[in-house]
Amino acid sequence: MTDEQDLLIDRDDRGVVTLTLNRPEVRNAFSEAMMRGLVQTFEDLADDDGVRAVVLTGSGSAFSAGADLTWMSSLVDGSFEDHVENSRGFERMLRAVDDAPMPVLAKVNGHALAGASGLLSCVDIAIGVTGAKFGFTEVKLGLVPAMISAYVQPRIGPANARRYFLTGEVFDTATAVRIGLVHEACEPDDLDATFDRVLGELLMAGPQAQRETKPLITAINASDHPADTEQFRVELISRIRTSDEAQQRMRYFLERKG
Repeated sequence: MTDEQDLLIDRDDRGVVTLTLNRPEVRNAFSEAMMRGLVQTFEDLADDDGVRAVVLTGSGSAFSAGADLTWMSSLVDGSFEDHVENSRGFERMLRAVDDAPMPVLAKVNGHALAGASGLLSCVDIAIGVTGAKFGFTEVKLGLVPAMISAYVQPRIGPANARRYFLTGEVFDTATAVRIGLVHEACEPDDLDATFDRVLGELLMAGPQAQRETKPLITAINASDHPADTEQFRVELISRIRTSDEAQQRMRYFLERKG
């Protein structure tokens, strides 16, 4: 399989872009080409207002096994500088997903382990199948979840991070939902219908409002007290209320209720 096939890109007439991790023979483990492709794709889509949502999923029976073993073996005897470069490349992928201006969803069709569980922490909405396995398994290899930790801990909370980072234990979809890594679970046969229901709700909302809501969430999470973001929030809602999108939608709503 060529590097160009590691990531499949499809865009439908609704503006939904589906990115499929496409290395099923190694359970869609991250290759350098796949990570570069994800970064480049999110950069290319960032300023495209026609993109309503980006969907991440896996080819075959897995979402992703995380780091590729062949790639990892090449790093065993690597220098400190080699590992710094590699880690920064992984961080660029995580940040590209986390910083995406449009909603990003994960359609978790199977196992999502180690770095793949970290990737799930960067998406806005994750729907996963029962029977999938998750885990931050780095300590089992004598490693630490250093790069994903900045994204995972805010997602699952410090208490859960302490347990699952330190044990490296693998857990099921029900646990992933309970700790906040995944939002909703469904049977494999129901994944398409469940995911499409959530995506449909998302597509009914105002795209500009959604793009403005994402930095709002980031700002709130970074603040210690409501007063810290008061001016930002006041200016944001005042600006949005005067936007064409909000004016049209509010007028339509009021006309229907009138």
